[in-house]
Amino acid sequence: MNFSTRQLALISSIAFTMGAAQAAQALQPAADKAVAADAPVIQLALIEGLSGPFGNTGEVVFRNLLLATERVNQRGGVRLKTGPHALQLKRYDSKGQADEALSMLGAALEDGAHFVLQGNSSAVASALVDGLQKHNERQPDKAALLLNYAAVDPALTNERCNFWHFRFDAHADMRMTALMSVLKTDKTLQRIYLIGQDYSFGQAVLREAKRQLGQQRPDVEIVGEELHPMGRVKDFLPYMQKVKASGAQAVITGNFGNDLSLLVKAGKDAGFTGKFYTFYGNALGAPAAIGEAGVGKVLAVADWMPNVPGAESLNFYQGFKQRFPNPADDYAHLRMHLMVEALVQALEKAGTDQARPVALALENVKLKRWGQSVEMRAADHQLQQPLVVGVMDMAGQPGVPFDVEGSGYGFRILSQLKPAQVDMPSSCNMKRPN
Repeated sequence: MNFSTRQLALISSIAFTMGAAQAAQALQPAADKAVAADAPVIQLALIEGLSGPFGNTGEVVFRNLLLATERVNQRGGVRLKTGPHALQLKRYDSKGQADEALSMLGAALEDGAHFVLQGNSSAVASALVDGLQKHNERQPDKAALLLNYAAVDPALTNERCNFWHFRFDAHADMRMTALMSVLKTDKTLQRIYLIGQDYSFGQAVLREAKRQLGQQRPDVEIVGEELHPMGRVKDFLPYMQKVKASGAQAVITGNFGNDLSLLVKAGKDAGFTGKFYTFYGNALGAPAAIGEAGVGKVLAVADWMPNVPGAESLNFYQGFKQRFPNPADDYAHLRMHLMVEALVQALEKAGTDQARPVALALENVKLKRWGQSVEMRAADHQLQQPLVVGVMDMAGQPGVPFDVEGSGYGFRILSQLKPAQVDMPSSCNMKRPN
């Protein structure tokens, strides 16, 4: 199946000018024109905060998944025993709330979805895992999977692991391990401040930061530790004034979205000259907010960044920028594209879109695409993948051919870690359906 240029343009126009509910209804007619009348679809239900304080992070996800599904459909779709199927991405706005996400889950399952995609909140992911478990027990013939691209509370693939849940992002402890590979080499660092969002993920980041600092840099003093309400702080200046007054030389934070960009902007306003060791400081307004003061001081960890060297990485990024040329849309998540490719591989191996056989195939997926080699660990459904750490620098400097979001600042790669270097043991004792 192939989309014409006109059809792709129509899909893009619909997606970015209409509301979530309207877009979900309008995308399918555009796709139907490009698919044979008898070609069925495999529905991917995106349940995400597409409005509210983290609506921008939800739209980032949508853009990445839209391109990933388009790519599959352009090359002929998913080939099952019954013939080619098209991937259909539908939007369900959770507003970033767990109760609303469960309501959207009910709607998606009623619409016939076997694959639910979510990530921008570990609390929401946890609620969806529980909801899917109950649904799948009641209606095993209508079972569905949760594909998680960003909810990184370690518990989700440890004590709360679940057969119906697969995580395609490195969890918080893995990300912290990557950050520590750089932090531990900074011998001038003696005082550090920990700050995060007050929910399961933010708490996990601070807990692991303390554990790993104790192991790898026991000489570093933690001079402050703070958790703040998630998505409700409008001005972080009082927080950053406390950080500056503490004498901290660096901040470790797992904040994302507006909670991150407002935090680093407040750091600039407060005159904080230390470093930010972040999980998500490489986009969503953070580089533009902090500006030149962040050069050499804002570090971020990710599965991939635009300035990762290599022809395959470059090819992926150029394809993303061609599809979304607006600098404001410039946040490519390679892992989300790998997630869709992994699902396609599992679907085609299973020969069906039924959740249980697809899950059994997905457990053993191995992929090598765009310069990345990844594989799913069957024991806990945690993807094993490389990670990179980058530091903010001006675009055009050595190692920084690309900026992010048109800010004039990009991230120079400091460290590339292989999957084995960030592999973490799991306490998962997975219960499998009969």
